[in-house]
Amino acid sequence: MTAQVITVTSGKGGVGKTTAVANLATALAADGKKVVCIDGDIGLRNLDVIMGLENRIVYDIVDVIEGRCKLKQAMIRDKHHPDMYLIPAAQTRDKNAVSPSDMVRICNDLRPDTDFIIIDSPAGIERGFRNAIAAADRVLVVTNPEVSAVRDADRVVGILEAEEKSNPALILNRLNPTLVRNNDMLSAEDVLDLLGIQLIGIVPEDESVIIGSNRGAPVVTDAKSRAGQAFRNIAKRIQGEAVPFMDLEQQGGIWGAIQKLTGRK
Repeated sequence: MTAQVITVTSGKGGVGKTTAVANLATALAADGKKVVCIDGDIGLRNLDVIMGLENRIVYDIVDVIEGRCKLKQAMIRDKHHPDMYLIPAAQTRDKNAVSPSDMVRICNDLRPDTDFIIIDSPAGIERGFRNAIAAADRVLVVTNPEVSAVRDADRVVGILEAEEKSNPALILNRLNPTLVRNNDMLSAEDVLDLLGIQLIGIVPEDESVIIGSNRGAPVVTDAKSRAGQAFRNIAKRIQGEAVPFMDLEQQGGIWGAIQKLTGRK
């Protein structure tokens, strides 16, 4: 067992990185994988809330780095999946409390006993972002189909290439097919053309995502949610399975074009 380290990042805040981390980790754990989530957003942690673990925090990642606890003491076991853990961010420190080499060391310590390590990157491209990508074997870039979010994602893709973090993959979040059809939102094909990276998943707009996040219950556990199904599909693709993209329109149109574009049709 040697873990694959996956960093989930974006550039722009508020596009759904943390929600994606919680849902992908939960889906991987439901598939029988041992998963450790690391909240890399020092000073502004939220992953614990979305995972429903905020009341269980005793130690955080900075406590590990500064020697106040052992790594295993900072790992909070999930309530529903005994092989899923969270290492929370420090709430009262800034991003300079962690260095890229610290993150590499922690991930290397976790690798032998874990299938997946998923790092929640803070928004932006400063120190916290560089910490989050330092140990990454793979980077998933999350964006909404908004011009400003896509522009920031494009900047992140350029930095990843410069840092030799090759082959990032795209999660397009909160796509609304009705707005796309009315030319009021960028289509998935538009975003793919602009970013020029591999597509690993499209998550439709779904109010159950917010409800689940507020309750500390990731939407991936809701069998009726389209967004939950999309996250489950992404988790399968992370594991190497060839899962077709959902037809959110229930007809041809852009989805046929996207599947052709990604070689799945």
